[in-house]
Amino acid sequence: MKLFIDAGNTRLKWCLEDSGKVTRSGAGVLGDQVHLEGLDDRPDISAIAVSTVASEARREQLAASLVDLCPTPARFYWAEAGRGGLRNAYQEVARMGADRWHAMYGAWLSHKNGFAVVDAGSAVTVDYVDALGQHLGGYILPGLRMMVRSLQNDAARIWFDPEQVLETAPGRSTGECVNHGLAWLSEAMVERVQSDARTLGLRDILVTGGDAGRLIGLGLTGTLHPDLVFAGLRAIDAEDAAE
Repeated sequence: MKLFIDAGNTRLKWCLEDSGKVTRSGAGVLGDQVHLEGLDDRPDISAIAVSTVASEARREQLAASLVDLCPTPARFYWAEAGRGGLRNAYQEVARMGADRWHAMYGAWLSHKNGFAVVDAGSAVTVDYVDALGQHLGGYILPGLRMMVRSLQNDAARIWFDPEQVLETAPGRSTGECVNHGLAWLSEAMVERVQSDARTLGLRDILVTGGDAGRLIGLGLTGTLHPDLVFAGLRAIDAEDAAE
């Protein structure tokens, strides 16, 4: 069996593949000790592949923790200049987060007619790819939780209970002003992504990440692909193994 991991700075997701099929999945915390919830029975894992945006110190902690799960060192995959007809717009490829590249590659394998990938996690990333496989660039924005933390930490006199509302009408209390304001900003981003997709001639919008459903609820006419990073990571690992 193979274990695939998508690791952020503090949280991670994992899935277990057996004979080409995902048999289990779960989450975990990336800290001094890594615990993968759902793998306490220690299944027979022959290889581990990782996509991560964590700091080098966190990455080393993760690699060390995975030694107990598999005798073979975990393989870390990063962004690339190109693969399978998909071409990266970055000149300094190493500066792109691995998860963005893997999500784009996962999308490219099944949507070769031009697409946008919106990954709504701690940060929101948007990437555009045309029908020829050329990455047209993208955007990185603060995600909902990041904006909430900013207001809580940097505006001490603004007291509010954070709620993931979809209401964008002008607020009539501080709580409404904040929560409706966050939805209002997200809605504006949704409208811009859809406008860009039309202008660039991109047929599909693929949405992934923890807040994907919220963006769809705010009007993003995209399809939900919760495991898009894994789709790309698994495909790349299989391609490299076949070489």
